[in-house]
Amino acid sequence: MQGNRIRWLVKTNPVLPGKVAEGKAPQREKWASKLDFVLSVAGGFIGLGNVWRFPYLCYKNGGGAFLIPYFIFLFGGGLPVFFLEVALGQYTSEGGITCWAKLCPIFTGIGYASFVIVSLLNVYYIVILAWGLYYLLQCFQPELPWAKCKQPWNTDTCVEDTVRKNKTLWLAVNTTNFTSPVTEFWERNVLSISTGIDDIGPLKWDLALCLLAVWVICFFCIWKGVKSTGKVVYITATFPFVMLTVLLVRGVTLPGAYEGIKFYLYPDLSRLKDPEVWIDAGTQIFFSYAICLGAMTSLGSYNKYKYNCYRNCLLLGVLNSGTSFVSGFAIFSVLGFMAQEQGVDIADVAESGPGLAFIAYPKAVSMMPLPTLWAILFFIMLLLLGLDSQFVEVEGQITSIVDLFPSVLRKGYRREMFIAVVCSISYLLGLAMVTKGGMYVFQLFDYYAASGVCLLWVAFFECIAVAWVYGVDNFYDAIEDMIGYRPNPWMKWSWTIITPVLCMGCFVFSLVKYKPLTYNKVYEYPDWSIGLGWCLALSSMICIPMDQSCGGPREVWRELPPKRVQPERQRADAAAGSKWEQWLAEAHPHHCRNNDVSALCERNRDDLLSLLF
Repeated sequence: MQGNRIRWLVKTNPVLPGKVAEGKAPQREKWASKLDFVLSVAGGFIGLGNVWRFPYLCYKNGGGAFLIPYFIFLFGGGLPVFFLEVALGQYTSEGGITCWAKLCPIFTGIGYASFVIVSLLNVYYIVILAWGLYYLLQCFQPELPWAKCKQPWNTDTCVEDTVRKNKTLWLAVNTTNFTSPVTEFWERNVLSISTGIDDIGPLKWDLALCLLAVWVICFFCIWKGVKSTGKVVYITATFPFVMLTVLLVRGVTLPGAYEGIKFYLYPDLSRLKDPEVWIDAGTQIFFSYAICLGAMTSLGSYNKYKYNCYRNCLLLGVLNSGTSFVSGFAIFSVLGFMAQEQGVDIADVAESGPGLAFIAYPKAVSMMPLPTLWAILFFIMLLLLGLDSQFVEVEGQITSIVDLFPSVLRKGYRREMFIAVVCSISYLLGLAMVTKGGMYVFQLFDYYAASGVCLLWVAFFECIAVAWVYGVDNFYDAIEDMIGYRPNPWMKWSWTIITPVLCMGCFVFSLVKYKPLTYNKVYEYPDWSIGLGWCLALSSMICIPMDQSCGGPREVWRELPPKRVQPERQRADAAAGSKWEQWLAEAHPHHCRNNDVSALCERNRDDLLSLLF
């Protein structure tokens, strides 16, 4: 009887009384369409690492043989953790911190650890986009400035590639101390690099303005939440694939491309005996899938409760790893052409990271017909690949904090103001990386703050929390309630045993094989900077044990029994029903005398409000 009356009241009184709704934070946004989520995730984890890190690691670690450890870590670690984070966000409808507080309170430190990592990552990752924007602007000149010597920043040791190709001229000037024009453009013009991290030097205002520009773009990509993010990714997540396809077609048609591709894929099975090959495979998987950062959990939290996240996570995994593999053809076909043009071995021109994006590839395009066109296309692709990864990670960072204080940050324009504050603080911190010694600071953050060690540590505890504390069967029940069927048992086995073993094994070997940071294999960082780097790494890792130790052994033991989280759909239905029951009790007391809601009528107003809110 009660249910019929309440359903009748919902139809005849569609708006809740203001007294009940007053003071509540706005409801959580949802993706406007399924494609918004797919493109946002694709843009978030398909980034610069797919283009400049995977191909280099593949050639360095045995070519096609590297795919063996890569796929082992993909199916045993990357995909299971990626799906776990998305499903966790969708089930709890919470960001990267509060989802753990609801699912497994003693492991809330996982959320804080992810938040620290992504906050540090957002400070330095966007500096790469500032460099890319600077290069893109430099392309709009009659001639590419890194193609020739005799520029204001060049030295007497600058030797053009055309001279190297001419054997007679090369023998006349060949010494052990020469540099190419593209290297001098990068180090002496773009970076104006100092002698070391001790000599930080003044700010480079051109790079500071480029950094400001990309932060402003990032802000406007996310300032309206998923409404803006879900639309921006239609461009930022799809256009790089068009550019990559164009560069791939151009690359494979160049002379020498076949030798480059063969060098990229030729298998050397003997390399599998080296533990570093397996470490590189594991860390690459966790980097390329953007897991353990809270971003995937935040994106999943905006899904509708019945969304089939399992199917789309598998498809996105194929897209991500496929993009990495195909990128190798685009990169090494061009490097093969460059090696043939210079008359050197491909190993002498193959680089990773910024060296590939800002030295090797710009040098290669300067040798092609229409070099300006190919340079513009390459740097546009680079910017878009990095931009959507950046703003998706910032969105994850923002969502984590907003969900901690929803009643404060979801009102009015407070969320937009909070995003502006976060972007401003991150920009100010990033200014240290656009000084003359900024490259040393950048490498310090890149090597320690968001290192593979940190990600493996977080992934290990994510699996322990879900599989062993909350209960893997409980989590499978939750997934079945959302998507309508139980995923393949492989996911359960991975979360329970395979992924924790792989993560901890790779974590231990990474520490055993640790090498102090150097720049260009020549400059050795001072001890104080190495100590600072480890402080950056430990700042996230310590969050997990610290959060557990704060409550004491008795509180930790009390929270060990797994809690069944009330799904978002049931929470919404329960909240709506209780509000109508309260309104019925207050506005129609005569119903209370004859119906099941009499218990509510006997409570006073304050008790009812405290019960609801």
